[in-house]
Amino acid sequence: MDYRIIWSDGPGMFDVTSNKSTQEGVLVLKKPLDFEKKRLYNLRVQVENVHINPRFFAQGPFRDEAVVKVTVEDVDEPPEFLRPNYVMEVKEDAARNTIIGSVSANDPDDKNSLVRYSIDRRTDMDRVFNIHAGNGSLFILKDLDREENSWHNISVTATEFNNPQQISRVPVYIKVLDVNDNAPTFATDYETFVCENTKANHRIQTISATDPDEPLGGHRFFFSLAQEAAGKANFSVRDNKDNTAWILTRRNSYSSLQKSVYHVPVVISDGEFPMQSSTNTLTVQVCTCDRDGNMKLCNAEALTARAGLSTGALVAILLCVVILLMIVVLFAALKRQRKKEPLIMSKEDVRDNVVSYNDEGGGEEDTQAFDIGTLRNPEAVEQRRDIVPEAFYPPLRRTVNPPTKDNNGDVRDFINHRLQDNDSDPTAPPYDSLATYAYEGNGSVAESLSSLESVTTEGDQDYNYLSEWGPRFKKLADMYGADDSDRDS
Repeated sequence: MDYRIIWSDGPGMFDVTSNKSTQEGVLVLKKPLDFEKKRLYNLRVQVENVHINPRFFAQGPFRDEAVVKVTVEDVDEPPEFLRPNYVMEVKEDAARNTIIGSVSANDPDDKNSLVRYSIDRRTDMDRVFNIHAGNGSLFILKDLDREENSWHNISVTATEFNNPQQISRVPVYIKVLDVNDNAPTFATDYETFVCENTKANHRIQTISATDPDEPLGGHRFFFSLAQEAAGKANFSVRDNKDNTAWILTRRNSYSSLQKSVYHVPVVISDGEFPMQSSTNTLTVQVCTCDRDGNMKLCNAEALTARAGLSTGALVAILLCVVILLMIVVLFAALKRQRKKEPLIMSKEDVRDNVVSYNDEGGGEEDTQAFDIGTLRNPEAVEQRRDIVPEAFYPPLRRTVNPPTKDNNGDVRDFINHRLQDNDSDPTAPPYDSLATYAYEGNGSVAESLSSLESVTTEGDQDYNYLSEWGPRFKKLADMYGADDSDRDS
């Protein structure tokens, strides 16, 4: 089957194709629709059988026509601006809240929803402008400066009140117009000198000016000597009427010994409205020159003045540098001192540090530090008054046989022998400054290991078990075990 559109009230809007598998006609849209412009389209479509059996030619024609009506449905669309972009102009001296223009957008739908305007702040980070949400009027929030920014490109959005998701944007270009609000100045920093053997009306410098403003007719500068220096001037200013001027001498000679630096005040003004002017100082140094006018030698003070620094300023700078160096050295010394480790780092490291007091001790007269009676009778320990005990727990009492009056000769000999060894050793500490109480305590299976327990009667002591304690107690076993064997024999 062959389908084609033979008539339509919307030319070029639709097309029809044939589906070869189903022999159906498929209507295709070729241009976008607009409900607000046209809501109904009428088409006349013709279909024809192009493959006819010759036997049925007489039954023709093999074609047919039909009228097709296409209805366009409404869809909610975002607002539409009246222009694709907006260009506005404003003078740089405009006051705040001054309206510079407006934008307009409408809802293309039948409901004609109201539109709310706003500025995309990503395009106006400094918030220089604002817009009225109801009527789209743009106004200024901050002062403008054309020399800083001559164009501002922002984006304005229009949003439907009934459906905030429907948003459209339009670019707005704002041009800042120039206003003569800047005074002209020297075009550069001039280094000018005059020879001591110069002549009057000799040109020593040609000056020009610059102005950040851009008048429509171009710049026109006027140069003159300041009024306060006109009466006793050593130099004169000649305006060349071409935005330049000459600095001329008014004397036949200059002496660097009398005055090595001259300051010439030059007034520069423009021809715009309102007129702007400024006074610029030209520094002229007196130098020694050759016959051809070439500089040979200039005063050091003149060179310093040309650079804008006096002798006092240089001295102040040097003093500041010295003070800074002293502060740096002091800071480094303090930092190095802080790095030294203290004698005792922490409480855990106290045992690793040796503190010597060179105190020999109280000797035998110091009865609080050394009392042999305590060794002989551990149960009758008197609490020291010069030391506060951390905790006092009374020991468990056990039955102890009272010592006899007979002292054990071996213990006495042993103690005397050790005393003699320590007294003859110059490196050993005082023996009586070491209070060693070899008292095991109550409740031990082996009872006390102190040799002072031998003061009891020999018949009550049995030292045979010492031979079972290993080689470390062999000497004690030999000393006391032999006595038992001799006594038995």
